[in-house]
Amino acid sequence: MRDNLEMKSAIKSQLFRELPSVDEVLRTPAAVALASAHGTPAVTDAARAVLSRLREEISSGLLDESALRLALNGLGEALERHLKQALGYSLRPVINATGVILHTNLGRAPLAESALRHIHETAGRFSNLEFDCETGVRGRRDVHVDRLFRSWLDEGAADLKTIDLKTIVVNNNAAAVLLALNTLADDGEVIVSRGELVEIGGSFRIPDVMTKSGATLREVGTTNRTRVADYENAITERTRLLLRVHRSNFEITGFTEQVSTAELVALSRQRDIPLMEDLGSGALVDLQNFGISGEASVLDSLRAGVDVVTYSGDKLLGGPQAGLISGRAALVARMRTNSLFRALRVDKLTYAALEGTLLAYVKRDHDAIPTLRMMRLTKEEIGQRAQTLAGQIKSSKLRIEIIDGESVIGGGAAPSSVLPTRLLALSCAGLSADELAARLRAFDPPIIARVEQGRVLLDLRTADEDAAIGAALNGIAS
Repeated sequence: MRDNLEMKSAIKSQLFRELPSVDEVLRTPAAVALASAHGTPAVTDAARAVLSRLREEISSGLLDESALRLALNGLGEALERHLKQALGYSLRPVINATGVILHTNLGRAPLAESALRHIHETAGRFSNLEFDCETGVRGRRDVHVDRLFRSWLDEGAADLKTIDLKTIVVNNNAAAVLLALNTLADDGEVIVSRGELVEIGGSFRIPDVMTKSGATLREVGTTNRTRVADYENAITERTRLLLRVHRSNFEITGFTEQVSTAELVALSRQRDIPLMEDLGSGALVDLQNFGISGEASVLDSLRAGVDVVTYSGDKLLGGPQAGLISGRAALVARMRTNSLFRALRVDKLTYAALEGTLLAYVKRDHDAIPTLRMMRLTKEEIGQRAQTLAGQIKSSKLRIEIIDGESVIGGGAAPSSVLPTRLLALSCAGLSADELAARLRAFDPPIIARVEQGRVLLDLRTADEDAAIGAALNGIAS
Protein backbone atom coordinates (compact mmCIF):
# COMPACT_ATOMS: atom_id res chain seq x y z
CA MET A 1 0.00 0.00 0.00
CA ARG A 2 2.87 2.34 0.85
CA ASP A 3 4.52 1.56 -2.46
CA ASN A 4 1.23 2.38 -4.22
CA LEU A 5 1.00 5.78 -2.53
CA GLU A 6 4.61 6.55 -3.38
CA MET A 7 3.96 5.61 -7.02
CA LYS A 8 0.91 7.93 -7.20
CA SER A 9 2.92 10.73 -5.65
CA ALA A 10 5.71 10.22 -8.18
CA ILE A 11 3.22 10.29 -11.07
CA LYS A 12 1.69 13.52 -9.79
CA SER A 13 5.13 15.09 -9.41
CA GLN A 14 5.94 14.16 -13.00
CA LEU A 15 2.63 15.66 -14.21
CA PHE A 16 3.32 18.88 -12.28
CA ARG A 17 6.73 19.13 -14.01
CA GLU A 18 5.04 18.88 -17.40
CA LEU A 19 2.95 21.99 -16.74
CA PRO A 20 4.37 25.05 -18.53
CA SER A 21 5.14 28.27 -16.69
CA VAL A 22 2.99 31.34 -17.13
CA ASP A 23 5.74 32.92 -19.28
CA GLU A 24 5.85 29.88 -21.52
CA VAL A 25 2.07 30.03 -21.99
CA LEU A 26 2.23 33.73 -22.84
CA ARG A 27 4.77 33.03 -25.62
CA THR A 28 2.47 30.57 -27.43
CA PRO A 29 0.90 31.85 -30.69
CA ALA A 30 -2.61 31.53 -29.24
CA ALA A 31 -1.76 33.63 -26.16
CA VAL A 32 0.06 36.25 -28.27
CA ALA A 33 -3.04 36.62 -30.50
CA LEU A 34 -5.31 36.88 -27.48
CA ALA A 35 -3.02 39.47 -25.87
CA SER A 36 -3.22 41.68 -28.95
CA ALA A 37 -7.01 41.59 -28.71
CA HIS A 38 -7.55 41.76 -24.94
CA GLY A 39 -4.27 43.01 -23.46
CA THR A 40 -1.38 41.18 -21.79
CA PRO A 41 -2.60 41.66 -18.18
CA ALA A 42 -5.93 39.96 -18.92
CA VAL A 43 -4.26 37.05 -20.73
CA THR A 44 -1.71 36.70 -17.91
CA ASP A 45 -4.53 36.42 -15.36
CA ALA A 46 -6.24 33.84 -17.61
CA ALA A 47 -3.04 31.80 -17.89
CA ARG A 48 -2.60 31.76 -14.12
CA ALA A 49 -6.23 30.69 -13.64
CA VAL A 50 -6.06 27.89 -16.24
CA LEU A 51 -2.77 26.52 -14.88
CA SER A 52 -4.10 26.71 -11.31
CA ARG A 53 -7.14 24.68 -12.36
CA LEU A 54 -4.89 22.05 -13.98
CA ARG A 55 -2.80 21.82 -10.79
CA GLU A 56 -5.95 21.26 -8.74
CA GLU A 57 -7.12 18.51 -11.12
CA ILE A 58 -3.72 16.81 -10.92
CA SER A 59 -3.77 17.01 -7.12
CA SER A 60 -7.22 15.49 -6.95
CA GLY A 61 -6.27 12.67 -9.33
CA LEU A 62 -8.63 13.77 -12.09
CA LEU A 63 -5.88 14.02 -14.72
CA ASP A 64 -3.59 11.25 -15.90
CA GLU A 65 -0.78 11.72 -18.43
CA SER A 66 -2.95 11.36 -21.55
CA ALA A 67 -5.66 13.64 -20.17
CA LEU A 68 -3.07 16.27 -19.27
CA ARG A 69 -1.63 16.20 -22.79
CA LEU A 70 -5.09 16.73 -24.20
CA ALA A 71 -5.61 19.65 -21.82
CA LEU A 72 -2.27 21.20 -22.77
CA ASN A 73 -3.06 20.83 -26.47
CA GLY A 74 -6.26 22.77 -25.84
CA LEU A 75 -4.60 25.46 -23.74
CA GLY A 76 -5.38 28.19 -26.28
CA GLU A 77 -9.08 27.32 -26.26
CA ALA A 78 -9.07 27.22 -22.45
CA LEU A 79 -7.54 30.71 -22.32
CA GLU A 80 -10.15 32.00 -24.77
CA ARG A 81 -13.01 30.49 -22.76
CA HIS A 82 -11.69 31.99 -19.55
CA LEU A 83 -11.30 35.42 -21.14
CA LYS A 84 -14.79 35.29 -22.60
CA GLN A 85 -16.21 34.59 -19.15
CA ALA A 86 -13.96 37.04 -17.28
CA LEU A 87 -14.31 39.94 -19.72
CA GLY A 88 -17.92 39.38 -20.76
CA TYR A 89 -20.90 41.20 -19.30
CA SER A 90 -22.72 39.57 -16.42
CA LEU A 91 -25.95 41.38 -17.33
CA ARG A 92 -27.00 40.15 -20.76
CA PRO A 93 -30.11 39.64 -22.88
CA VAL A 94 -32.21 36.50 -22.53
CA ILE A 95 -35.18 35.15 -24.47
CA ASN A 96 -38.26 35.13 -22.25
CA ALA A 97 -40.35 32.17 -23.41
CA THR A 98 -42.12 31.78 -20.06
CA GLY A 99 -45.30 33.62 -21.05
CA VAL A 100 -44.90 35.92 -18.02
CA ILE A 101 -45.08 39.39 -19.57
CA LEU A 102 -43.67 41.39 -16.64
CA HIS A 103 -41.16 38.84 -15.35
CA THR A 104 -39.45 40.54 -12.40
CA ASN A 105 -36.43 38.19 -12.52
CA LEU A 106 -36.00 38.92 -16.24
CA GLY A 107 -36.10 42.70 -15.95
CA ARG A 108 -39.84 43.38 -16.24
CA ALA A 109 -40.92 45.60 -19.13
CA PRO A 110 -38.68 45.70 -22.23
CA LEU A 111 -38.37 49.23 -23.56
CA ALA A 112 -39.96 50.66 -26.69
CA GLU A 113 -37.73 51.46 -29.66
CA SER A 114 -38.50 55.15 -29.18
CA ALA A 115 -37.17 54.92 -25.61
CA LEU A 116 -34.00 53.14 -26.75
CA ARG A 117 -33.39 55.75 -29.46
CA HIS A 118 -33.84 58.60 -27.00
CA ILE A 119 -31.41 57.00 -24.53
CA HIS A 120 -28.86 56.64 -27.35
CA GLU A 121 -29.36 60.28 -28.40
CA THR A 122 -28.85 61.70 -24.91
CA ALA A 123 -26.60 59.24 -23.04
CA GLY A 124 -23.37 59.80 -24.98
CA ARG A 125 -23.64 63.59 -25.11
CA PHE A 126 -24.37 66.53 -22.85
CA SER A 127 -28.07 67.28 -22.45
CA ASN A 128 -30.40 69.90 -21.04
CA LEU A 129 -31.28 67.68 -18.08
CA GLU A 130 -31.40 70.66 -15.69
CA PHE A 131 -30.89 73.58 -18.04
CA ASP A 132 -33.41 75.96 -19.61
CA CYS A 133 -32.16 76.69 -23.11
CA GLU A 134 -34.53 79.67 -23.51
CA THR A 135 -33.50 81.58 -20.42
CA GLY A 136 -29.98 80.21 -20.05
CA VAL A 137 -30.47 79.43 -16.37
CA ARG A 138 -30.76 76.25 -14.34
CA GLY A 139 -33.92 74.25 -14.98
CA ARG A 140 -35.70 71.31 -13.40
CA ARG A 141 -35.26 67.74 -14.54
CA ASP A 142 -38.85 66.75 -13.75
CA VAL A 143 -40.25 69.04 -16.48
CA HIS A 144 -39.28 66.49 -19.13
CA VAL A 145 -41.77 63.88 -17.91
CA ASP A 146 -44.35 66.28 -16.48
CA ARG A 147 -44.72 67.97 -19.89
CA LEU A 148 -45.59 64.72 -21.67
CA PHE A 149 -47.81 63.49 -18.86
CA ARG A 150 -49.76 66.74 -19.00
CA SER A 151 -50.02 66.42 -22.78
CA TRP A 152 -51.32 62.85 -22.43
CA LEU A 153 -53.93 64.03 -19.92
CA ASP A 154 -55.02 66.91 -22.15
CA GLU A 155 -55.56 64.52 -25.06
CA GLY A 156 -57.30 61.72 -23.17
CA ALA A 157 -58.95 63.38 -20.17
CA ALA A 158 -60.54 66.68 -21.05
CA ASP A 159 -62.40 66.63 -17.73
CA LEU A 160 -59.07 66.90 -15.86
CA LYS A 161 -57.84 70.00 -17.70
CA THR A 162 -59.23 72.27 -14.99
CA ILE A 163 -57.22 70.51 -12.26
CA ASP A 164 -53.61 71.58 -11.72
CA LEU A 165 -51.82 68.22 -11.79
CA LYS A 166 -48.08 67.54 -11.61
CA THR A 167 -45.86 64.48 -11.93
CA ILE A 168 -42.42 63.80 -10.43
CA VAL A 169 -40.17 60.76 -10.75
CA VAL A 170 -38.09 58.78 -8.22
CA ASN A 171 -36.23 55.50 -8.57
CA ASN A 172 -39.07 53.02 -7.92
CA ASN A 173 -42.59 52.82 -6.54
CA ALA A 174 -41.44 51.95 -3.02
CA ALA A 175 -39.46 55.20 -3.08
CA ALA A 176 -42.52 57.05 -4.38
CA VAL A 177 -44.62 55.75 -1.47
CA LEU A 178 -41.84 56.58 1.00
CA LEU A 179 -41.47 60.16 -0.29
CA ALA A 180 -45.22 60.80 -0.38
CA LEU A 181 -45.80 59.46 3.15
CA ASN A 182 -42.81 61.30 4.60
CA THR A 183 -43.95 64.56 3.02
CA LEU A 184 -47.64 64.37 3.80
CA ALA A 185 -47.75 62.40 7.07
CA ASP A 186 -44.42 62.64 8.91
CA ASP A 187 -45.09 62.49 12.67
CA GLY A 188 -48.78 61.96 11.95
CA GLU A 189 -51.17 59.07 11.33
CA VAL A 190 -52.09 57.38 8.07
CA ILE A 191 -55.32 55.38 7.94
CA VAL A 192 -55.30 52.23 5.82
CA SER A 193 -57.42 49.08 5.62
CA ARG A 194 -55.98 45.87 7.10
CA GLY A 195 -56.91 44.14 3.86
CA GLU A 196 -54.50 46.39 1.95
CA LEU A 197 -51.32 45.93 4.01
CA VAL A 198 -49.55 44.19 1.17
CA GLU A 199 -46.06 42.80 0.77
CA ILE A 200 -44.47 43.55 -2.57
CA GLY A 201 -41.50 41.84 -4.26
CA GLY A 202 -38.29 41.42 -2.30
CA SER A 203 -40.12 41.25 1.06
CA PHE A 204 -40.88 44.99 1.10
CA ARG A 205 -44.00 45.56 3.17
CA ILE A 206 -46.23 48.63 3.20
CA PRO A 207 -46.13 48.85 7.05
CA ASP A 208 -42.30 48.80 6.94
CA VAL A 209 -42.17 51.56 4.31
CA MET A 210 -44.62 53.57 6.41
CA THR A 211 -42.46 53.19 9.51
CA LYS A 212 -39.38 54.41 7.63
CA SER A 213 -41.36 57.43 6.40
CA GLY A 214 -41.96 58.66 9.95
CA ALA A 215 -45.72 58.16 9.69
CA THR A 216 -47.77 56.10 12.12
CA LEU A 217 -49.91 53.33 10.69
CA ARG A 218 -53.55 53.28 11.79
CA GLU A 219 -55.16 50.01 10.68
CA VAL A 220 -58.91 49.85 10.26
CA GLY A 221 -61.43 47.15 9.42
CA THR A 222 -60.56 43.48 9.11
CA THR A 223 -58.61 41.50 6.56
CA ASN A 224 -61.68 40.74 4.46
CA ARG A 225 -64.11 43.57 5.30
CA THR A 226 -63.58 47.31 5.69
CA ARG A 227 -66.29 49.99 5.58
CA VAL A 228 -66.06 53.74 5.15
CA ALA A 229 -67.28 54.14 8.74
CA ASP A 230 -64.08 52.38 9.88
CA TYR A 231 -62.01 55.14 8.28
CA GLU A 232 -64.27 57.89 9.64
CA ASN A 233 -64.20 56.57 13.20
CA ALA A 234 -60.39 56.36 13.13
CA ILE A 235 -59.84 60.02 12.22
CA THR A 236 -58.21 62.09 14.98
CA GLU A 237 -56.38 65.41 15.17
CA ARG A 238 -53.19 63.49 14.25
CA THR A 239 -54.62 62.08 11.00
CA ARG A 240 -52.63 63.42 8.04
CA LEU A 241 -53.59 61.09 5.22
CA LEU A 242 -56.05 58.48 4.02
CA LEU A 243 -54.25 55.70 2.13
CA ARG A 244 -55.64 53.23 -0.35
CA VAL A 245 -53.35 50.42 -1.58
CA HIS A 246 -54.36 48.62 -4.75
CA ARG A 247 -54.21 44.84 -4.33
CA SER A 248 -52.16 44.36 -7.44
CA ASN A 249 -50.51 41.07 -6.50
CA PHE A 250 -53.29 39.16 -4.70
CA GLU A 251 -57.05 38.90 -4.33
CA ILE A 252 -59.41 38.39 -1.39
CA THR A 253 -62.55 36.51 -2.38
CA GLY A 254 -65.63 35.25 -0.60
CA PHE A 255 -67.19 37.19 2.28
CA THR A 256 -65.52 40.53 1.52
CA GLU A 257 -66.20 44.24 1.47
CA GLN A 258 -63.91 47.04 0.34
CA VAL A 259 -64.55 50.77 0.47
CA SER A 260 -64.97 52.28 -2.99
CA THR A 261 -62.72 55.04 -4.25
CA ALA A 262 -65.74 57.35 -4.49
CA GLU A 263 -66.56 56.83 -0.81
CA LEU A 264 -62.99 57.59 0.24
CA VAL A 265 -62.86 60.68 -1.97
CA ALA A 266 -66.09 61.95 -0.37
CA LEU A 267 -64.69 61.36 3.13
CA SER A 268 -61.43 63.04 2.14
CA ARG A 269 -63.25 66.15 0.97
CA GLN A 270 -65.60 66.21 3.98
CA ARG A 271 -62.76 66.04 6.53
CA ASP A 272 -60.19 67.98 4.46
CA ILE A 273 -57.64 65.13 4.60
CA PRO A 274 -55.72 64.21 1.42
CA LEU A 275 -56.37 60.79 -0.16
CA MET A 276 -53.40 58.91 -1.60
CA GLU A 277 -53.57 55.73 -3.67
CA ASP A 278 -50.67 53.37 -4.24
CA LEU A 279 -51.61 51.83 -7.57
CA GLY A 280 -48.40 49.84 -7.87
CA SER A 281 -48.61 48.60 -11.46
CA GLY A 282 -49.68 51.94 -12.92
CA ALA A 283 -51.55 51.31 -16.16
CA LEU A 284 -51.99 54.40 -18.32
CA VAL A 285 -54.67 52.87 -20.54
CA ASP A 286 -57.89 50.95 -19.95
CA LEU A 287 -56.76 47.32 -19.82
CA GLN A 288 -60.29 46.05 -20.42
CA ASN A 289 -59.42 46.57 -24.11
CA PHE A 290 -56.69 43.94 -23.66
CA GLY A 291 -58.92 41.44 -21.89
CA ILE A 292 -57.61 42.29 -18.42
CA SER A 293 -59.94 43.25 -15.58
CA GLY A 294 -59.44 44.50 -12.05
CA GLU A 295 -56.62 46.95 -12.82
CA ALA A 296 -57.56 50.59 -12.30
CA SER A 297 -55.61 53.05 -14.43
CA VAL A 298 -53.86 56.19 -13.23
CA LEU A 299 -56.47 58.16 -15.13
CA ASP A 300 -59.31 56.35 -13.30
CA SER A 301 -57.86 57.33 -9.92
CA LEU A 302 -57.21 60.97 -10.81
CA ARG A 303 -60.61 61.30 -12.43
CA ALA A 304 -62.26 59.86 -9.30
CA GLY A 305 -60.66 62.63 -7.23
CA VAL A 306 -57.67 60.89 -5.62
CA ASP A 307 -55.19 63.61 -4.58
CA VAL A 308 -51.93 61.66 -5.03
CA VAL A 309 -51.27 58.50 -7.04
CA THR A 310 -48.02 56.50 -6.91
CA TYR A 311 -47.12 53.83 -9.46
CA SER A 312 -44.27 51.96 -11.18
CA GLY A 313 -42.63 52.82 -14.47
CA ASP A 314 -41.51 49.32 -15.44
CA LYS A 315 -44.78 47.44 -15.03
CA LEU A 316 -47.98 48.10 -16.97
CA LEU A 317 -46.72 51.50 -18.07
CA GLY A 318 -44.05 49.63 -20.07
CA GLY A 319 -41.11 51.91 -19.31
CA PRO A 320 -37.91 51.84 -17.21
CA GLN A 321 -37.69 51.17 -13.49
CA ALA A 322 -39.03 54.30 -11.82
CA GLY A 323 -41.61 55.45 -9.32
CA LEU A 324 -44.01 58.11 -10.55
CA ILE A 325 -46.05 60.42 -8.34
CA SER A 326 -48.95 62.19 -10.03
CA GLY A 327 -51.46 64.39 -8.29
CA ARG A 328 -52.52 67.83 -7.19
CA ALA A 329 -49.77 70.33 -7.88
CA ALA A 330 -49.65 71.80 -4.38
CA LEU A 331 -49.09 68.38 -2.76
CA VAL A 332 -46.57 67.22 -5.36
CA ALA A 333 -44.67 70.51 -5.00
CA ARG A 334 -44.24 69.78 -1.28
CA MET A 335 -42.72 66.40 -2.15
CA ARG A 336 -40.36 68.01 -4.62
CA THR A 337 -38.92 70.29 -1.92
CA ASN A 338 -38.45 67.37 0.49
CA SER A 339 -34.73 66.59 0.90
CA LEU A 340 -35.57 62.92 0.30
CA PHE A 341 -36.47 63.78 -3.29
CA ARG A 342 -32.84 64.47 -4.15
CA ALA A 343 -31.75 61.20 -2.58
CA LEU A 344 -34.38 59.26 -4.54
CA ARG A 345 -34.30 61.11 -7.88
CA VAL A 346 -33.43 59.41 -11.17
CA ASP A 347 -30.76 60.14 -13.78
CA LYS A 348 -30.87 61.28 -17.39
CA LEU A 349 -31.13 57.71 -18.75
CA THR A 350 -34.35 57.08 -16.86
CA TYR A 351 -35.79 60.41 -17.97
CA ALA A 352 -34.86 59.65 -21.57
CA ALA A 353 -36.51 56.22 -21.38
CA LEU A 354 -39.64 57.63 -19.74
CA GLU A 355 -39.89 60.40 -22.35
CA GLY A 356 -39.60 57.88 -25.17
CA THR A 357 -42.28 55.69 -23.58
CA LEU A 358 -44.71 58.49 -22.76
CA LEU A 359 -44.37 59.92 -26.25
CA ALA A 360 -45.83 56.68 -27.61
CA TYR A 361 -48.84 57.18 -25.31
CA VAL A 362 -49.26 60.78 -26.45
CA LYS A 363 -49.25 59.56 -30.07
CA ARG A 364 -51.69 56.76 -29.12
CA ASP A 365 -49.19 54.30 -30.62
CA HIS A 366 -49.77 51.55 -28.05
CA ASP A 367 -48.27 48.80 -30.20
CA ALA A 368 -44.93 50.61 -29.98
CA ILE A 369 -44.81 49.64 -26.29
CA PRO A 370 -43.70 45.97 -26.05
CA THR A 371 -45.70 45.24 -22.88
CA LEU A 372 -48.97 46.38 -24.46
CA ARG A 373 -48.12 44.70 -27.76
CA MET A 374 -47.60 41.36 -26.01
CA MET A 375 -50.94 41.68 -24.21
CA ARG A 376 -52.70 42.49 -27.47
CA LEU A 377 -51.49 39.32 -29.27
CA THR A 378 -54.26 36.81 -29.90
CA LYS A 379 -54.16 33.10 -29.26
CA GLU A 380 -54.52 32.50 -33.03
CA GLU A 381 -51.53 34.70 -33.90
CA ILE A 382 -49.34 32.94 -31.36
CA GLY A 383 -50.57 29.54 -32.55
CA GLN A 384 -49.66 30.27 -36.17
CA ARG A 385 -46.13 31.24 -35.18
CA ALA A 386 -45.83 28.12 -33.03
CA GLN A 387 -46.95 25.93 -35.96
CA THR A 388 -44.39 27.57 -38.27
CA LEU A 389 -41.58 27.14 -35.75
CA ALA A 390 -42.48 23.52 -35.02
CA GLY A 391 -42.43 22.78 -38.75
CA GLN A 392 -38.80 23.89 -38.93
CA ILE A 393 -37.64 21.23 -36.45
CA LYS A 394 -36.85 17.94 -38.20
CA SER A 395 -35.88 15.33 -35.64
CA SER A 396 -37.30 12.13 -34.24
CA LYS A 397 -35.36 12.81 -31.04
CA LEU A 398 -37.25 16.00 -30.18
CA ARG A 399 -41.01 15.71 -29.78
CA ILE A 400 -43.05 18.90 -30.17
CA GLU A 401 -46.73 19.26 -29.43
CA ILE A 402 -48.72 22.49 -29.65
CA ILE A 403 -51.20 22.81 -26.80
CA ASP A 404 -53.53 25.40 -25.28
CA GLY A 405 -52.18 27.37 -22.36
CA GLU A 406 -52.29 30.65 -20.46
CA SER A 407 -49.98 33.65 -20.32
CA VAL A 408 -49.92 35.84 -17.21
CA ILE A 409 -49.15 39.49 -16.64
CA GLY A 410 -46.66 39.05 -13.79
CA GLY A 411 -44.82 41.80 -11.95
CA GLY A 412 -47.47 41.84 -9.23
CA ALA A 413 -50.14 42.99 -11.68
CA ALA A 414 -53.61 41.57 -12.39
CA PRO A 415 -53.13 38.38 -10.33
CA SER A 416 -56.37 36.77 -11.51
CA SER A 417 -56.12 37.71 -15.18
CA VAL A 418 -54.78 35.26 -17.75
CA LEU A 419 -54.47 35.53 -21.51
CA PRO A 420 -55.22 32.44 -23.65
CA THR A 421 -52.23 31.29 -25.67
CA ARG A 422 -50.73 28.35 -27.56
CA LEU A 423 -47.65 26.63 -26.18
CA LEU A 424 -44.86 24.56 -27.68
CA ALA A 425 -44.63 21.51 -25.39
CA LEU A 426 -41.21 19.83 -25.76
CA SER A 427 -39.74 16.52 -24.73
CA CYS A 428 -36.41 15.06 -25.87
CA ALA A 429 -35.24 11.47 -25.92
CA GLY A 430 -32.45 10.92 -23.43
CA LEU A 431 -33.07 14.16 -21.56
CA SER A 432 -35.34 14.98 -18.65
CA ALA A 433 -37.43 18.14 -18.81
CA ASP A 434 -35.06 19.89 -16.39
CA GLU A 435 -32.05 18.84 -18.48
CA LEU A 436 -33.72 20.10 -21.66
CA ALA A 437 -34.51 23.43 -19.99
CA ALA A 438 -30.86 23.66 -18.88
CA ARG A 439 -29.70 23.04 -22.48
CA LEU A 440 -31.93 25.92 -23.64
CA ARG A 441 -30.47 28.20 -20.96
CA ALA A 442 -26.97 27.34 -22.16
CA PHE A 443 -27.53 29.00 -25.56
CA ASP A 444 -26.50 32.56 -26.35
CA PRO A 445 -28.78 34.30 -25.64
CA PRO A 446 -30.19 31.94 -23.01
CA ILE A 447 -33.77 30.75 -23.62
CA ILE A 448 -35.82 30.77 -20.42
CA ALA A 449 -38.79 28.36 -20.45
CA ARG A 450 -41.30 26.81 -18.06
CA VAL A 451 -41.20 23.17 -16.93
CA GLU A 452 -44.56 21.59 -16.15
CA GLN A 453 -45.68 17.95 -15.92
CA GLY A 454 -42.43 16.57 -17.31
CA ARG A 455 -42.33 18.83 -20.38
CA VAL A 456 -40.66 22.09 -21.35
CA LEU A 457 -43.19 24.76 -22.36
CA LEU A 458 -42.38 27.70 -24.65
CA ASP A 459 -44.82 30.62 -24.93
CA LEU A 460 -44.11 32.84 -27.94
CA ARG A 461 -46.27 35.66 -26.56
CA THR A 462 -43.25 36.96 -24.67
CA ALA A 463 -40.60 35.85 -27.16
CA ASP A 464 -40.42 37.26 -30.68
CA GLU A 465 -37.03 35.64 -31.37
CA ASP A 466 -38.55 32.71 -33.28
CA ALA A 467 -35.46 32.17 -35.47
CA ALA A 468 -33.11 31.95 -32.47
CA ILE A 469 -35.44 29.49 -30.72
CA GLY A 470 -35.66 27.36 -33.87
CA ALA A 471 -31.86 27.30 -34.21
CA ALA A 472 -31.48 26.25 -30.58
CA LEU A 473 -34.04 23.45 -30.90
CA ASN A 474 -32.39 22.14 -34.05
CA GLY A 475 -29.05 22.25 -32.28
CA ILE A 476 -30.39 20.20 -29.39
CA ALA A 477 -32.12 17.77 -31.76
CA SER A 478 -28.91 17.13 -33.69
